[in-house]
Amino acid sequence: MRLSLAGRTSKPVPHPVPVRVGGFGGADGLADYLATERIDCLIDATHPYAAVMSHNAAQAAQAARVPLLALRRPAWEPVAGDRWREVADMREAARALGEAPRRAFLALGRNEIAAFAAAPQHFYLVRSVDPVEPPLAVPHATYIQARGPFREADDRALLAAHAIDVVVSKNSGGDAAYGKIAAARALGIAVVLLRRPALPEVPAVERIADAVAWLDHGPSSPVLGV
Repeated sequence: MRLSLAGRTSKPVPHPVPVRVGGFGGADGLADYLATERIDCLIDATHPYAAVMSHNAAQAAQAARVPLLALRRPAWEPVAGDRWREVADMREAARALGEAPRRAFLALGRNEIAAFAAAPQHFYLVRSVDPVEPPLAVPHATYIQARGPFREADDRALLAAHAIDVVVSKNSGGDAAYGKIAAARALGIAVVLLRRPALPEVPAVERIADAVAWLDHGPSSPVLGV
């Protein structure tokens, strides 16, 4: 078993399997890797918004004739009390904040917040695993370095302490990042939610246990893309 990381964080969580970091050079590069390393099967366990990698994995698996399974977390669904506005991209998210100054919590990757420089009238609270370098080109921003999972109680305290009135987030799904969504609901705070991208139609499961079961009934040398 081998694990491939995109290299987006400087200090990834340790894993008890061989790990490679960095891109493959597109679908062709991944197909070459699968063939060269004699990989028996491929699990696409990328983030729901890593659409390019998911499409590359689908093309590479087909080219290399390697069985592919996608592990996809179900999207969050709104419940009573949620105040969600879905947007297509970060530029639309920045515009959705409006003209009047607001206090926004950007629960996004550090490489995805540049669009908010176009709306410098707002205060931004930015949480990321690694430092935001260079900082967002706005006059009012506070940066927090932290790695999830994040509890609802902690996120509720964070939002209240900074007087946040809008949360900007991806619809990542799962429990690890849901704390801010539940906290926003509890505090009556609006949420601007980035719509999920289209992903390739491939065999998929929603639970790790189902992916493990798929492995148990197939080849024993998978490479996992996360």
